[in-house]
Amino acid sequence: MAITDKIYVKNHRQISSQLETNIPKGAFKGATLDILFQGDGMQKLDGATRDRVLDFAEDFLDCDCQSNPYCGCPERKFMRYLLELREGGLGPDAIVDVMTDDYMVYAYSGDVLSFLDNSVRTLEAVEELANVEGDDSAEALARQKKHSLSG
Repeated sequence: MAITDKIYVKNHRQISSQLETNIPKGAFKGATLDILFQGDGMQKLDGATRDRVLDFAEDFLDCDCQSNPYCGCPERKFMRYLLELREGGLGPDAIVDVMTDDYMVYAYSGDVLSFLDNSVRTLEAVEELANVEGDDSAEALARQKKHSLSG
């Protein structure tokens, strides 16, 4: 299961009430993305919630793909965001706090830790494959990224 399947809308019941419709708890579920992407009912949200929802939409749902927001770009952008927070020196608990402050979404710290661990393992595999292929620049880049995620 991808980390984006484990990202949840904070205060999702309150937001559903404000929108006068049920939305899934998952931030990257189809119905949630529809509401964010289409922007219907945004005027019903209180100011702070609307600002966070708009920030989320601008930062993760903005791409030129024909199938947007179902193209996978929002999920890839969000994973990149998590990795950048880790590269900035934040641990799983702090990453959850920042994503909640930035976008009113949250995850469990253990899920974030698992995602980061899997990312490091993937980079180790890339580093080894690049070594086998003799691609020194790819190997060095994978090693550098692995170290920046490892802390």
